[in-house]
Amino acid sequence: MIASCRADRKEPDHRSRRRGRRLAPVVLLATLAVLFTTAACGRIAEYASTSRARPAAAPSACAAKPTVVLVHGAWANESSWSGEVRRLQQAGQTVRAVTNPLNGLDSDAASVAAFLKTVSGPIVLVGHSYGGSVITNAAAGNPHVRALVYVDAAAPAPGQSTGQLSGKGSALAGPPGSLYDTVPRTKDPGGATRLYLKENVFRRSFGQDLPASTANVLWAAQRPAAMKAFTTPSSAAAWKKIPSWYVIGTADKIITPQSQQAMARRAHARITYVQGGSHLTLVSHPQAVTRQILAAVDSTCARR
Repeated sequence: MIASCRADRKEPDHRSRRRGRRLAPVVLLATLAVLFTTAACGRIAEYASTSRARPAAAPSACAAKPTVVLVHGAWANESSWSGEVRRLQQAGQTVRAVTNPLNGLDSDAASVAAFLKTVSGPIVLVGHSYGGSVITNAAAGNPHVRALVYVDAAAPAPGQSTGQLSGKGSALAGPPGSLYDTVPRTKDPGGATRLYLKENVFRRSFGQDLPASTANVLWAAQRPAAMKAFTTPSSAAAWKKIPSWYVIGTADKIITPQSQQAMARRAHARITYVQGGSHLTLVSHPQAVTRQILAAVDSTCARR
């Protein structure tokens, strides 16, 4: 058969050779197109295979989702976290907003630490304002606390009090009589002077980015704080060992953004800034605060 084919082959004339030269580039391009398509299809198939595998790996990467525990600060209460609680629950997170007694740093931290012991599995601990000082102490020595999130908060070092961390230019630097409505000590041995934030201070410096109607309700429902909540030195600094996140409202007049930034950098925290946010970004910007909390949650899952 091969010999027969050779016998029947004729030498091409000049026109045939010219057609062959014209067709050669076309054939080359067609060949390259086939090779490129084959390679591309291989890469697409490989990518599709990888993409399908990723969701399957997610549950095992976070087999034990952390519980998010929210600690409010002074002149606030558990309901201050309602925007975050709703969003975290919608994201499938277990979340608890706990009572901060506001009696003094040592006893408040002990109260929150006792609650943490009732939580099984990993914990992401979040503190607002003075609540930042509380979580800094409550988390110390608890191996289940995997992340700390500070929201317009104090993050003291040992020996520092919350009052020392308000920063230069804080609205709380004024005369106490212009800032607080005071309830005297009770006859109870554990009693202490209670401080309510005055209405004009609350509206102009505490939650100035809130609608007036919302600020009025929050002022009326505020929980008073004992003076020693702000004067007791911190005995621990959990942020030295536990990864931290920070939310800083750029218009915070209670703990200045500069003071918060210094504390956040000292703690090597991951920072998010809320432009124009007051000291109450947890109320005025719950989406931004929730995103930072979820970033901390995701990080604990990735480290498992």
